[in-house]
Amino acid sequence: MKNNKPTILVVNDDGIDAPGIKVLMDTMKDLGKVVVVAPDGPQSGTGHAITIAKPLRLDRVHIYPDIEMYKCSGTPVDCVKLAVNQVFKGKKPDLCVSGINHGLNHSINILYSGTMSAAMEGAIEGIPSIGFSYDDFTYDADFSKCVPFIRAIANQVLEHGLPAATLLNVNFPKTGAARGIKICRQANAKYAEEFDERLDPHQRNYYWLTGVFQSGDKGEDTDVWALDNDYVSVVPVQFDLTAHHAIPILNSWQFDVKA
Repeated sequence: MKNNKPTILVVNDDGIDAPGIKVLMDTMKDLGKVVVVAPDGPQSGTGHAITIAKPLRLDRVHIYPDIEMYKCSGTPVDCVKLAVNQVFKGKKPDLCVSGINHGLNHSINILYSGTMSAAMEGAIEGIPSIGFSYDDFTYDADFSKCVPFIRAIANQVLEHGLPAATLLNVNFPKTGAARGIKICRQANAKYAEEFDERLDPHQRNYYWLTGVFQSGDKGEDTDVWALDNDYVSVVPVQFDLTAHHAIPILNSWQFDVKA
């Protein structure tokens, strides 16, 4: 009998032994055949970095029974590239899911997020892709309230696909039970950053990045608003970074170039 179950690539940036990826993997097992390719350690904040200056390792591991799993020495994006090239041998999976990240990836955070960069790499490869993040940084975070929403969103993507060059950024509020799902835009918000200057034992300066999240975006259609009001935020994201609205402005400039 032919197996028509979809194949699902599960990745993350918190490392292959993070609790979030275990929950995501278990949720995806109900929807299809799961293959996990994840970093061998935490890779938060690596963005879309790839490894080019040193060799990459990809090793089969047996952490959970009946699940095909690999740990990778590189970044989350490396994991997706190696999965497509070496594990799936060019036959792409039906879905790529990344997470569940310990901590939010709303607003500008998407640019720094290893979780979302892994999902974005999946979309670049032409795979319908979703990144999932939860507003709890603790190791023992309770992801159980996220599961029904993850299943529902993943089912819709498997059924309908996604528009070309588009992926989903899904964030869960830290609440006992979310009120529902809101399709949102990315808020115009960022961290007000500072560097805490300290001295090491050799009396040399070093710096530790700190900051406070600030949003001046008062729109009620943003991911920040949705999460503040106990909704699951779903933002459609594209990897085409062209500022299309700026092209007519630049075309009006007079470039005085002399050979």
